[in-house]
Amino acid sequence: MDAKAIKRRFGVIGVSPALDRAVTVASQVAPTDLSVLVLGESGVGKEIMPRVVHQFSKRKHGSFIAVNCGAIPEGTIDSELFGHEKGAFTGATESRKGYFEEANGGTIFLDEVAELPMTTQVRLLRVLETGEFIRVGSSRVQKTDVRVVAATNVDFASAINKGQFREDLYYRLSQVPIEMPSLRDRPQDIHLLFRKFTTDFSEKYQMPPLSLSLDAVEVLQNYPWPGNIRQLKNTTEQMSILEKSRSIDADKLLGYLPESHRSRLPVQNQEQDASTLNEREILYKVLFDMRQEMQDLKKLVLEVMKDGQISEDQAELVRRVFSASETPQKRLPSGRDESEESMAASNRSEWQVTPWNSDEGARANALDSASMTTQEVEEVEEVLSLQDSEKELIRRALSKHRNKRKYAALELGISERTLYRKIKEYGLK
Repeated sequence: MDAKAIKRRFGVIGVSPALDRAVTVASQVAPTDLSVLVLGESGVGKEIMPRVVHQFSKRKHGSFIAVNCGAIPEGTIDSELFGHEKGAFTGATESRKGYFEEANGGTIFLDEVAELPMTTQVRLLRVLETGEFIRVGSSRVQKTDVRVVAATNVDFASAINKGQFREDLYYRLSQVPIEMPSLRDRPQDIHLLFRKFTTDFSEKYQMPPLSLSLDAVEVLQNYPWPGNIRQLKNTTEQMSILEKSRSIDADKLLGYLPESHRSRLPVQNQEQDASTLNEREILYKVLFDMRQEMQDLKKLVLEVMKDGQISEDQAELVRRVFSASETPQKRLPSGRDESEESMAASNRSEWQVTPWNSDEGARANALDSASMTTQEVEEVEEVLSLQDSEKELIRRALSKHRNKRKYAALELGISERTLYRKIKEYGLK
């Protein structure tokens, strides 16, 4: 049976080659008695592979028992797996079979196998190698014929180095490893899974299914989904309950995605500096740049006072700063806007290249005027609008990336959700 038919039989959604590879390996190893180790992050659907192995094996008519090793207390896990005799410990009022005894002739699935205590790992290794086990409180060796399939999201190399997992047990469990891909490694499957979840939920609770806009689909596929399929399902069900409108755009979708992982969204055709600035640091950088510009202008004014003449370029620069001091909201980090350009055209005639007045009274008046303008330049640093600076930065970032808000947010070092909010706040298009 090919991978497509197997996926249809077990309800596996996806067309990713990595997923097809995992399903194919499971079906190929199923007819043997080799131990299988399913690896993958939490929430990727590792529990499907043991069922595929069991159903395509000669043990399919035997028992299939799934055990969550991380959910059983350390003091009782030996009893749960291998059974115990009456009186073996306090509360053991009668003998009890363990999972390995109950699953004789079938398959046992050990989920979160890396959570097993070291003493239990020794017992498990003996079962895998010889098929023998001893009940807790007994001295009689018993035999069992069980196929073991294990799964974990733990990095075994790290666990072995830390002494948390036996290396010989690892090699015994991983005779055939199966790697389940994470959701971010199969972006072509994310929208398919979303549609599956929203359709199932709508049928269960008698409500219309959700639909995504094109920009929402792009966000859905680019988000890293640290919780994988489990997180995607939970997010879909939340939106199905809380959203009155059944059409979901990017703004609504981002409201359900934690911001802590949005910085991991991939960027195409763009190199991002490793030291990406956050929103506050960008504003600080703008202010420091403005401060440097004002200091340069002060020096220019002092040079004019000393040299006794002013060039046309110098006059234009001084005029722009004077204009900004009167209407600070017009002075943006990027330079002049359209209203300032028109002001320059109307007032340029007032500034001509003329020699400094030799009259002492006129010279004194000019010095007083320059001193006053220097004070005005100092005031500009205090009255410049942070909102206008931020608005201009956002406008330029959007223009640079052709209104691609995802890339503009990364350029600014802020989250997409914050960018969407500020676009609405400043009325940007």
